[in-house]
Amino acid sequence: MTVLVVRPGAQGAELVFQLQQQGIAAMHCPLISYEPIASSPSTRMVLQDLSSYSIIMALSPRAVEFIQPWRAVEPFHWPTQVAYYAIGAASAQALEQCCGQPVGYPLGRSSSESVLALPRFLRVAGERILLLRGQGGRRRLVTSLTQRGASVSLCECYQRVPIAYNGLEQSDLWQQAGVNCLVVTSGELLQRLYTLVPKTAHRWLLHCSLLVVSPRLARLATRLGWTSVVMADNADNAALLRALVR
Repeated sequence: MTVLVVRPGAQGAELVFQLQQQGIAAMHCPLISYEPIASSPSTRMVLQDLSSYSIIMALSPRAVEFIQPWRAVEPFHWPTQVAYYAIGAASAQALEQCCGQPVGYPLGRSSSESVLALPRFLRVAGERILLLRGQGGRRRLVTSLTQRGASVSLCECYQRVPIAYNGLEQSDLWQQAGVNCLVVTSGELLQRLYTLVPKTAHRWLLHCSLLVVSPRLARLATRLGWTSVVMADNADNAALLRALVR
């Protein structure tokens, strides 16, 4: 088995290292990079008014990472009377280290659906909720929380920037390396991979085993034509590694 990991950044590189330590051939080819964005007047207003929210939630560790430098430009303080939540364990750990407060998160799969099933989010009518995230992304949390009567604000702390590759050259390289297993951790990455590889190589691409991290992503992969889709029990590297070494 030769594994291609398209997860960006240090998480992707670390997974490749862990696989190689297990004796599994693996390659890292991030399809996007995470880049900082400058704080805007609207985000600065949000940060100066954090105590007006009843819930502050981090949707990724990167949101916490990229919000920190803003404090040097526009100092703000994490209020103690707010309930802090995160979409998963890694995001919770990052936010807890940053704000110094306990952070709740779903114990199962890291996803919007898991957050929405938490008892704290079943009755949020009249509450103000702030989501820390990157630009764009899914609207599921915003839409569902709004439908439940909450007032939802966004603080977008970073941007996803596509990395340019020559699709023909890259897919040839992957095939020559014997890649037959793909690790994809978001719908954006799956669509980019599908689009990057030329249609002449789709027979190879769609016959690779595909490891994904959610039922939604598995359904998308099936619609695109993958025939062998495996779902990890979570999105963290430990869960991905467990799925790959079974």
